[in-house]
Parts: sequence; structure tokens; C-alpha cells
Amino acid sequence: MASKELLDLLNDAIARELQVSIQYMWQHVQWSGIKGFTVQEELKKIAITEMKHAETIAERLVYLGGTPTTKPAEIFVGKTLREMIERDVKDEENAIKLYKEIIEKARRENDVTTAVLFEGILKDEEEHHDFFTTLLEEI
Repeated sequence: MASKELLDLLNDAIARELQVSIQYMWQHVQWSGIKGFTVQEELKKIAITEMKHAETIAERLVYLGGTPTTKPAEIFVGKTLREMIERDVKDEENAIKLYKEIIEKARRENDVTTAVLFEGILKDEEEHHDFFTTLLEEI
């Protein structure tokens, strides 16, 4: 069975996924104009992907005997496009760090399924990070 530490890390991941799914969706609906138009649909797609991550992680957490959190981490929408994207870059960097920690912890506990699950999610987060950092160079 999974350790309390691993279960807690999974709940941290869920809180983070809930946070950014709301954050990116609200950024999507608030932006207009030329710069906003170019990123609106991508923000929406990423928000939906993040919500799917939350669901997948919650399912794994329940399987391992935990109870998924319903509370997102602190949501930060931002007032300018630059402010939003700078925060999004940081949030993706934090996710990458957390998910590498989860993969490492799961492997130490011989939980291959959780490790593989997070390797897939990590790939998505790295793509999101790349999108946001590239976008930041353009605004």
C-alpha cells in the first residue's frame, strides 16, 4: 500500500491541477484583442487537459486508499497577459518539480503504475511549460 507521504503528494498534485485548470480557463475567457486572441484557444485546451489530469490522479489516489482534495491551490488569474503568463510559467515549473518528486517516491515504493502515470502527465506539463515560456518571449 502507498505511504501517507505519497498519498499527500498525490493530493498536492490534485490541488495544483484544479488550480491551473480554473486559472487557465479564467485567463482564456478574460483575454481579448490581438495578443489574447492568439492564446485564448490554447489556454482553453490546456485548462481542459489539466482537469483531466486532476481526474486521473484522483482515480489513482482513491485506488491507493486516499481521499482526493476538493480544494485547489491558490488561483492567480492576473491583470495583464504578461503577468498571467509569467505566473503560468512558474506554476508549470512547480508542477514539473512536484511530479518528478512523485515519480521518484512512487518508484522507491515499487508503485510502477503511479510512476508511469506521472511520467505521462509530466510530459504534458513540460509541453505546457514550453508553450508558456515561448509565449513569454513574444509578449
